[in-house]
Amino acid sequence: MQTSLSANKPPENPGLIREITASATWPLRHRVLWPDQPFSYVQLPEDTEGFHYGLYWDDNLVSVISLFLNESEAQFRKFATDSAYQRRGFGSQLLAHLLSEAKQKGTQRIWCNARLQTAPFYQKFGLTLAGQPFLKEGIPYSVMEKYL
Repeated sequence: MQTSLSANKPPENPGLIREITASATWPLRHRVLWPDQPFSYVQLPEDTEGFHYGLYWDDNLVSVISLFLNESEAQFRKFATDSAYQRRGFGSQLLAHLLSEAKQKGTQRIWCNARLQTAPFYQKFGLTLAGQPFLKEGIPYSVMEKYL
């Protein structure tokens, strides 16, 4: 769902969430999630099939998240908030928006692979741990899920 604004041009109003292109998410994904990996590491083959959302504050893209639908289930991935804007509610605003969008799209179950250190954040939104923890690039993760 694109608006009349270009997908790469931020809106004029601060704090606005909008759908963006996959490529617009990549710099923030890379800088926040995997800065020690090659840039291509955050470019997912399935990005073309996803819905990508960004939160802009003062004309800066400060938080991104991607949603991938599979019938009545959805996975959100590559959720990143610029370190200068963390713990200020921007990520919470974006995740709440994504959960609402997923429900409107008919999603019954939404899930993610969460870094274990972020589990308390996701639990505030009703996601629960599911399955056994696992390692990715030496970082502990767990599946977290919520039924909508």
